[in-house]
Amino acid sequence: MSSSSELDKRPAVDTHDEPSAEWGWHGTFPKGIRIAGWLSVLATFSLLIGNHEGRVENIWVIAFGAGMALLLIWEQVRSRTSWRKR
Repeated sequence: MSSSSELDKRPAVDTHDEPSAEWGWHGTFPKGIRIAGWLSVLATFSLLIGNHEGRVENIWVIAFGAGMALLLIWEQVRSRTSWRKR
């Protein structure tokens, strides 16, 4: 054992505690999340087709769908430019 005061670097997830980390289970799926998000936006806008008579429902559906679309676009821009900020 060395007498240095430095700590050993360890990975964020210990493979002894969680063996699935060894083969990549702890990853994220950004492409799948984006695809699911855009499919949700399309499904939300498909609610405009129906037999409802009032316009209040249309306003809420459009606002909710546009909000989801804006969040997806903002996330795409943020993830694309985060590594170029220098």
